[in-house]
Amino acid sequence: MLLERRVATEADTERVGAALAPRLHAGLVLFLHGELGAGKTTLVRGILHGLGYPGAVKSPTYTLVEPYLIGELTIYHFDLYRLNDPEELEFLGVRDYLEGKGVCLVEWAERGAGVLPAPDVDIVIEMTGRSPSAAQHMDVRERRQEEGRVVRFTSRTDNGAALLRELATALDGGTADDRHGRRKC
Repeated sequence: MLLERRVATEADTERVGAALAPRLHAGLVLFLHGELGAGKTTLVRGILHGLGYPGAVKSPTYTLVEPYLIGELTIYHFDLYRLNDPEELEFLGVRDYLEGKGVCLVEWAERGAGVLPAPDVDIVIEMTGRSPSAAQHMDVRERRQEEGRVVRFTSRTDNGAALLRELATALDGGTADDRHGRRKC
């Protein structure tokens, strides 16, 4: 199943994350893809705040993983941007995180290829509006202000498809289209 949303601001991206939050359950693995500054951590922030986490949320670029215990649910937020070799995940004890006791949100998952399992949902965030060459000359903050985003959720498992159907219903107030759920947030 594919679900697509256009978001114009960081707040819109957080709202999509907040809508996803109450539908998450232990055992889910979600991969977040997008270039630097695309909004991966912003989406995670929306998820965490949507679950009731009151604190600041930043990308765990240097620690690789940040756990959040919110009620009965543990969220593991991974950022593998600085990972040099997928085998480093073994030293981190990644299998312990993936044993189904929490939700794993993984930024830069492609850097863990061969060690990470397939995700339940792939989330791709792409910037829209400016040509890549024009955006290339802007800093991250300028790009965030100037461009909207397209957030694409693709299910890879039955659990992922069920999650996306629930998310589409929450965002639309109706039913999801199993091929494309394109609407502006």
